[in-house]
Amino acid sequence: MRHLTKILTLIAAVLGFGAAGTAVAQTDAGFRAYMEQLRAEAIAEGVRPETLDRIIPTLSFNPRVIRLDRNQPGGSFDSPIPPFAPYRARHVNPTRIDGGRATYRRVRDQLREIEQRTGVPGKIAIAIYGHETNYGRITGNFDLPRSLATLAYEGRRRELFAGEFIAAMKMIDRGVPRDRLVGSWAGAFGYPQFLPSVYLRLAVDGDGDGRAEIWRSEADALASIENYLSNAGWRAGEPWGIAVNVPSSLDRNAVANRTTPTRCPRVHERHSRWMSMAEWRELGIRPQNGVWPDDGMMATLLEPDGPGNTAYLLTNNYRVILDYNCSNFYALSVGLLADAIVR
Repeated sequence: MRHLTKILTLIAAVLGFGAAGTAVAQTDAGFRAYMEQLRAEAIAEGVRPETLDRIIPTLSFNPRVIRLDRNQPGGSFDSPIPPFAPYRARHVNPTRIDGGRATYRRVRDQLREIEQRTGVPGKIAIAIYGHETNYGRITGNFDLPRSLATLAYEGRRRELFAGEFIAAMKMIDRGVPRDRLVGSWAGAFGYPQFLPSVYLRLAVDGDGDGRAEIWRSEADALASIENYLSNAGWRAGEPWGIAVNVPSSLDRNAVANRTTPTRCPRVHERHSRWMSMAEWRELGIRPQNGVWPDDGMMATLLEPDGPGNTAYLLTNNYRVILDYNCSNFYALSVGLLADAIVR
């Protein structure tokens, strides 16, 4: 009897009857009502009504997007941070390095021109390109307006996703084809995996055709990545960081950061306070390649695998990479991959 009940419940859900069917109907009704509210907000921000009237009726709630959002890894704030070494082995491996070198050779002339304009090394843009989409191979297949509308309706980060939905509508208003708005379940798209608001603010034309087509033009994508980093404060001529050995005698409490970070606190709390390269040298820190940057350059110390393992002195430009994706493992891997690509 218990098995029969389960079967009947499943049939009812499929046919739209019973509790499951009622829940689906309620969700659909709520989604439709919310879309009318979002339509009004979009019009207030300058989106053309005819654009919304063409797109909104095609959208429906996507429960898969909500499941993916709620199943994101990372644990609680107090959960242990895993070691960096396994992550590095997965993301800075021979295949990723070879792909980066091939891409770098293919677009070297374009990168040189972009670097002259922005001051951002092309190798950094290539490394981000490789991390985000494996050099354009994996860009996502979710319908962006549907995903963003679903996440906005769900409500946990409504302000963020409602704004990104409206930005996607503005993209359509500006001539971006509807079928190009395809990407990750969380709304990022194209080779650089920009959110729609970032596209509107920072995407640029890199190949001279008058369009910023970051979903099919490597030149546009790489120019847009470098424009992003330049806008975030990249300092030309400064490395992202250097690998160092830390003496066992280092008093870590003496160099600890005493400030409270306001953004990505778990990421930034792992860093020491800012000190000059000369001050780090006086404490016995040694670069693994034997080369020190300028004495006056400021850096923080990060030991991602704990004492006794490779550590890093990280500059302002590392913080710029964190602005792209606020994860120490991500930013370290971008820097290491970039260096490996041109080695």
